[in-house]
Parts: sequence; structure tokens; C-alpha cells
Amino acid sequence: MKQVIDIKRAYEPASADDGYKIYIDRLWPRGLSHETFHYDWWDKEIAPSTELREWFHANPQAEWTEFEKRYRQELLSNPALANLKKMIGGKPKVTLLYSSHDEIHNNAVVLRSLLQQE
Repeated sequence: MKQVIDIKRAYEPASADDGYKIYIDRLWPRGLSHETFHYDWWDKEIAPSTELREWFHANPQAEWTEFEKRYRQELLSNPALANLKKMIGGKPKVTLLYSSHDEIHNNAVVLRSLLQQE
């Protein structure tokens, strides 16, 4: 059985269909409390580096493909990727939670794509 990896904004209500929920941003989602935000694991180390995140947010004209390329490079040299793969191994459904407003251009999209290539 192939593993399902979904992505979802942290601000959306949790669902029983989410499976194992991993929050993958370095910063806590603004406005959410620890009592209302439901996740199974928070992996700060899998998030883009502070430098990359700040570069992407500071450059409105920044190209998505450049961010994607740089983040993939970070992931491939990041030991947190191997840890994440171990953590989700054997889980039929995983949901990567992110806090960005942009549902198309965010780190969860890149991470899911990389994990699905395995």
C-alpha cells in the first residue's frame, strides 16, 4: 500500500482523516495556541533555513523555482530528512502542516514532492 502524503494549512481544523500530522515550519503559527493546534510532531529542523525563509519573504519578485531549488538542496544535505523518513515510515497517511498563506508556493509543497519521489 502506497503512503499518502497530504499538505494542509495549520489554521485549518484538524480532521480524523489527516493521519499523522507533522508541523514543518521553524516558527510557531501566529495566533494559534498549544491547546487549539493539533499535531503529532513538530519538526523545526526540516523547515527551510532562516536565511532562505527570510530571502523568500523579503523578495516579492523572488522566483518560486529558485526557492524550490535552494530548499531541495538544503533538504538533501539535512539529516532531518532521514529522521523524517524514519518517523513517517509505515504510516499509511501523513499530513504536512504549514502556516504560509500561499497554498501553492510553500515549503510543504517542496517537501511533499521530495518525499513522494522516494
